[in-house]
Amino acid sequence: MATPTREDKFSFGLWTVGWQARDLFGEATRPVLAAVEAVHRLSDLGAYGITFHDDDLIPPGSSPDERRRITSEFRAALDEAGMVVPMATTNLFGDPVFKDGGFTSNDRSVRRYAIRKVMRNLDLAAEFGAHTYVFWGGREGSEVDFAKDVRAALDRYREAIDTLAQYVIDNDYGMRFALEPKPNEPRGDILLPSIGHALAFIHELEHADMVGINPETGHEQMATLNYTHGIAQALWAGKLFHIDLNGQKGPRYDQDLVFGYGDLLQAFSTVDLLDNGAPGGGPGYDGPRHFDYPGPRAQPADPRGRRRLRRAGGRPWRVRGLRHRPGAHAGLRVRPGPAPRPRAPARCALIRRD
Repeated sequence: MATPTREDKFSFGLWTVGWQARDLFGEATRPVLAAVEAVHRLSDLGAYGITFHDDDLIPPGSSPDERRRITSEFRAALDEAGMVVPMATTNLFGDPVFKDGGFTSNDRSVRRYAIRKVMRNLDLAAEFGAHTYVFWGGREGSEVDFAKDVRAALDRYREAIDTLAQYVIDNDYGMRFALEPKPNEPRGDILLPSIGHALAFIHELEHADMVGINPETGHEQMATLNYTHGIAQALWAGKLFHIDLNGQKGPRYDQDLVFGYGDLLQAFSTVDLLDNGAPGGGPGYDGPRHFDYPGPRAQPADPRGRRRLRRAGGRPWRVRGLRHRPGAHAGLRVRPGPAPRPRAPARCALIRRD
C-alpha cells in the first residue's frame, strides 16, 4: 500500500476533515475539530496543505480581536507543521441570507454583501499565500423558472467574478480563480451545472485568462457523469486549475474518494490522465498530481503515437471533414465536406390566440 508524502502535494479541506457527520435529516454526531489540531494531525499523515472556507476557519460573528487570534494561531500551526494553504474559498450558501443565491440573488443588497464577503476572504487567503481561489455556486440558480431571470442572473454572476478578479489584480495577490460546477444539488436548477457550462461562461469574462475549472469528483458522480472525462475536458481547454476528490456515492457527504470497484478504476484512470495526458499513456502534463496544473508542456515527437494515427497502408484517416496528415504528430486542418442536400421546408401550423 502506497504511503502518502508531502511530495505528492495532496491537501485537505478543513470542511472535510472537520465534518461533524451531519446529514439533511440528522444532527451532528462528531465534536468540532479545531483548525490548529487539524493542521497537526494532517501533517503527521504526510499532507502537503490544508484549505478552507472563510466560515470554516473563523466562525461567523467573530469579533475583530477573535479573528486576529484565530488567524495568528492558525499561522503559527502552519509554520510549525511545515504546511501551506494552496487554495481557499468562501461560504456563500450556508447563511439563510443566501437562500436566493449570492452573486445572483434578486436582492441587490445580498449581492453586494456576497462580494464584500469574498473580498474579505481574498485578503485572508492572500495572507496565507493561497494561489487558487475556488467559487462554488451552491445557491446560484432557482427552484422554479419564474423565480429568476436567468439572463440577468448570468450578467450578475459575470459582474461579480469580473469585480473580484480586478480586486485581485489591483492588490497584486497573484491568484487564479477556479469555478466549481455542480449539477442539481442543493439548488434544483443551478447555474453553471457542468464543466461545459462553466467553460462557456469563462469566455464571457473580462479576465478569462485568470479563471479556470475546479472539477469535483462527487459532483460529477451525483449526476452519473464520468469525472475523468470532465478533467480531460478541462485539460483540453487549458483550464484545469484545481481538483477536488470527494466521493458522493452512497451515504457519504464530502468525504474522501470512495474506493469501490468502479471508483477504483476511475481513480487509476484519473491518475493516469493527469500523469500521462490520457489513460493508457501518451504525452503528459507537468505539475503535481493533485493540484495546480500549469498547462501542457511541450510535447516531444512520439513515433509510436504517430503510427497509431495511421490507417493500414499509411493512408490518412478522416472524420467529418477533418484530415490528419500521416507522419504529422499534431495539427488538424479542415477540409470542406460535401454540400448538404436540400430539404423541403417544414410544414407546421401557427396557432394564434388573440
